[in-house]
Amino acid sequence: MTDAGPLDADETTFLAAVRSGDAARFASLTERHRRELQVHCYRMLANYDDAQDMTQETFLRAWNKRESFKGHAALRTWLYRIATNACLDLLDKRNDRTPVPSELPDPASELLYLQPYPDRMLPEDPQESVVARETIELAFIVSVQHLPPRQRAVLILRDVLGWPASKAADALALTVASVTSALQRARVTMREQLPDRRLDWRSPATHELSDDERAVVKAYIDAHERNDLDGLTSLLRDDLRFAMLPEVGPVLMTADDAVDGWVSGGLFRRGHDDWRGTITMVNRMPAAVLYLRTPDDPVHRLFALAVLHVVDGRIAELIGFDATDTPWLELPPTL
Repeated sequence: MTDAGPLDADETTFLAAVRSGDAARFASLTERHRRELQVHCYRMLANYDDAQDMTQETFLRAWNKRESFKGHAALRTWLYRIATNACLDLLDKRNDRTPVPSELPDPASELLYLQPYPDRMLPEDPQESVVARETIELAFIVSVQHLPPRQRAVLILRDVLGWPASKAADALALTVASVTSALQRARVTMREQLPDRRLDWRSPATHELSDDERAVVKAYIDAHERNDLDGLTSLLRDDLRFAMLPEVGPVLMTADDAVDGWVSGGLFRRGHDDWRGTITMVNRMPAAVLYLRTPDDPVHRLFALAVLHVVDGRIAELIGFDATDTPWLELPPTL
């Protein structure tokens, strides 16, 4: 695997660290790639905890295989290759990382291992940031999980990272023809999974919340704080896609059905009627952090995180998470 052009200062210094066995210098040069590698692993695995583990595994493998780095490829390319194969090895071993058919009347599958990704851990490199939103949004992450692992790796390497077919083939020990075929099949699946989304992930995309998005998430929080069922219903598109993980997978439903389901589950009844909320972002998406105060409690405690996809001023997708078990998001426990 080769990258065009002479070695830059990083590769030259790294090569010297490899040859001398300088572990501290080796760690310093690889550590600067941690955030982007962790996002790469998250795209492969849809789980923050697993992404952390596989990033650490990448650094361990890199140290153990340091003699294989000859400077023919960029350090970043070499690390991505190791990270991709670490994720593939995990997926080969773990059948709980394959979407399972939902018993609900919906063609989607359950992703009970899906976890939100904190924006503060996204890469600071502006070249990564311009594509980060549409390739870190939950809809993309969920859709990618429906690809077989090696198709998933090909799609991410080729269409997200922009690698040429020859480099992706070398990284995955495949032929260029196999990579081209896998990419074609993966793109077909992604068009089926994301029929209404822009699929040109290599062109610039925004990563800041629009005024429209901020207004909708604020209205969503306000509706909870006022116990306003009509207001909540009016925010939802009629073809809402909803999931509350880890209980069930994504399902399509009408806005009225969604609200009826929430009410039957206790929403706005005594004990579930004293809400407060704040606006945040995860996966470059607008999100409402909801805090609930029960009758015998003097404070509002962290309860749920609702991640919203807003289209034309209404909520098209809502994925809820139990926020009490997401320490990596660093949300205040009380409000």
